[in-house]
Amino acid sequence: MRRPERLAERLKEEIAEVVGFELDDPRLETVTVTDVTVADDLRDAKVYVLVRGSDDEVETALKTLRHASTFVRQQVAMDLDLRHAPHLHFVRDTAEENASRVGDILGSLEIKAEDEKEEG
Repeated sequence: MRRPERLAERLKEEIAEVVGFELDDPRLETVTVTDVTVADDLRDAKVYVLVRGSDDEVETALKTLRHASTFVRQQVAMDLDLRHAPHLHFVRDTAEENASRVGDILGSLEIKAEDEKEEG
């Protein structure tokens, strides 16, 4: 495993801890850290988060995370004993939403196929 990938695994666990337990903000109660990718130069990390709720709640949670990113970065650097922690960029993880949408589409196609069999 390459160094950026190893760091990403450690960051994912630590960021989840900081966001889940050290940031005492009700707007972040439904946030789950799903993945972290670290740039090859280790200067930037993209943190994928899944937020449950309406679009407004998702935007509010992302805005709150972006506002707290410096604090999270400092905590992660201290907890992991890193001299230089990467800049954290929080982004919405849409993989689960996309999977749900594909599942709905496939479900509707199966219903249509069953209806056509019954008619024909």
